[in-house]
Parts: sequence; C-alpha cells; structure tokens
Amino acid sequence: MEDRTIIIKVNQLELKIKIDSSQLADLVWERLPIEASANLWGDEIYFETDLDNQANELQQSVELGDVAFWPPGQAICLFYGQTPMSTPDEIRPASPVAVFGKLLDDPKLLKMVKLGQSLYLIKE
Repeated sequence: MEDRTIIIKVNQLELKIKIDSSQLADLVWERLPIEASANLWGDEIYFETDLDNQANELQQSVELGDVAFWPPGQAICLFYGQTPMSTPDEIRPASPVAVFGKLLDDPKLLKMVKLGQSLYLIKE
C-alpha cells in the first residue's frame, strides 16, 4: 500500500501526518477533508468527528507526535506533550486510544494552536 499523508492546517501552520494501513486510517482517509474546532487537554489537541470506529487495538499510552482516535468522544487526538493524566515518563490519553498516524513535523509546533481555532485535515 502506498504511503498516505494528511496535511493539518491551522492558520499559517501546516503539519504533515503519515497514516498507517489500518481500517481506522482508511476510514479517516475516506472522510477527508475534515474541518473541526480545536479542543485542548494539556499538550493534546483533540477534535470531534462523525467517525464511528470501535477500534480493537487500543493503547493506554502514546508517544510524542502520535495521532490517534479516541472512541468515547469520536475524536481525533494529536499528542505533542504531557496531558493531565501523564506521568513523567509517558504520555497518557484520558482513556485508551487507537493510534493510526504520526506527525512528520515537530509536534511541539502544535503549542501555537489555541482553543477553538479551526483545523483542516486534507489529503496531501
């Protein structure tokens, strides 16, 4: 399968996300473009979608730059640092998530995003 890249745009900021070949990634890819409003939870941006995926590969912790789906909120999450649930050595989402992608650019650039800003996810 070919590499698939999503561009996330917030104002002048543009970051690339490489997505994997999972069913979840396929679902996200098919729904693009997605426009949403940014919510913040520590150093995590999340935004609601209309995706309904009961992913079975859920993780309790994630890595810096991971892009994941959070089933309870039907939300896509971008992790660029510690969340309120994190410990010093790991980044923890509010509850388990399904990771389906990774930011190719510096995740810390997401610190510029403010609550309520519009996000756009498009195919590269």
